[in-house]
Amino acid sequence: MPGGVNSPVRAFNSVGGQPIFFDSVKGSHAWDVDGNEYIDYVGTWGPAIIGHADEKVNAALIETLKRGTSFGAPCVAENILAEMVIKAVPSIEMVRFVNSGTEACMSMLRLARAFTRKEMIVKFEGCYHGHADPFLVKAGSGVATLGLPDSPGVPKGATFETLTAPFNDIQAVEKLFSQNKGQIAAVILEPVVGNSGFIVPKMEFLEGLRELTNAEGALLVFDEVMTGFRIAYGGAQEYFGITPDLTTLGKIIGGGLPVGAYGGRREIMEMVAPAGPVYQAGTLSGNPLAMTAGINTLQRLQQPGCYEYLDKITGHLVQGLLEAGRNAGHKVCGGHISGMFGIFFTEGPVYNFADAEKGDATKFAMFFRGMLEQGVYFAPSRFEAGFTSLAHSEQDIDFTIAAARRVFESL
Repeated sequence: MPGGVNSPVRAFNSVGGQPIFFDSVKGSHAWDVDGNEYIDYVGTWGPAIIGHADEKVNAALIETLKRGTSFGAPCVAENILAEMVIKAVPSIEMVRFVNSGTEACMSMLRLARAFTRKEMIVKFEGCYHGHADPFLVKAGSGVATLGLPDSPGVPKGATFETLTAPFNDIQAVEKLFSQNKGQIAAVILEPVVGNSGFIVPKMEFLEGLRELTNAEGALLVFDEVMTGFRIAYGGAQEYFGITPDLTTLGKIIGGGLPVGAYGGRREIMEMVAPAGPVYQAGTLSGNPLAMTAGINTLQRLQQPGCYEYLDKITGHLVQGLLEAGRNAGHKVCGGHISGMFGIFFTEGPVYNFADAEKGDATKFAMFFRGMLEQGVYFAPSRFEAGFTSLAHSEQDIDFTIAAARRVFESL
């Protein structure tokens, strides 16, 4: 396997050392093949919001497994999950399930271009929307982690219509629209950036994008693969009160199994085959296992107090980490929304990818390795957000903060 892994960030290239090979996970903890135990703040990169290997989810999966893993035909579970997603997410009137966030964003882009009959898109520096060719321009996540300017093998024609702007800079977006009048199909963004670290949008930025796209006849697309059902049950669009035209989802809606989805206004989604001419298909799309895991995960998140608890423990964690860093004489900043968080090794504030790059990469790598030795597993990249779950306890948080004090003091 290239680099010994099946996804680049796992290889520890930016933090040094050998990657950990996990053997099992449960609740908020993970165990590697050597028997070492860790408090996990990666959460399989976001899906494990109710904790790893949840008993109810596992029981439902076992029952579903007895009836078959995939039908290649419509099933009841996909209809139930579709209804749950439509009810929860403000922008979604119709939804199509796929098998990954990359597939969702790739399909969304084709749909946006077909609906608007325009080809250009605007994305933001450091925002990651999967590894489809049109999005590998100033992308975040593993592209930023590995220091790749773009990916070789992507033809100029695939990215020729992709325009980029700094996150949180509405004037830059206005300039792009002015320079490309009547040619921009959509503006796509992570409403809370999680692939350049954790970066919160300015409210006037989101409001400006909504007003601008409306005025220019372009679509506003929220990539909520990471934020969907994470920062609020209805995602970032519920949290900020800004409704896009299209939304992509993934991670949590599959409860830890491979999944993706895209949805939006009915008039747009009715262009998707077989209702309309925009083709997209998938052998395992809507398979009963992923749908079952998603249904049971969302049912748990509907219980009162879930997001309040996530906000409480994550706030405690971030405050403790920042205090530990500053008390040890380090420049750090960071924040959280609900169960999503991040810290940077820079004084801040961090409003965009350029700000995030100012963070001390060497110091982060030392911090990461030090926390690993203390039994705490953070994302092995300074350009990835962290995640808590309903399974994380106050004891987990206190242990993590105490470990961070020791590590910060040793740097």
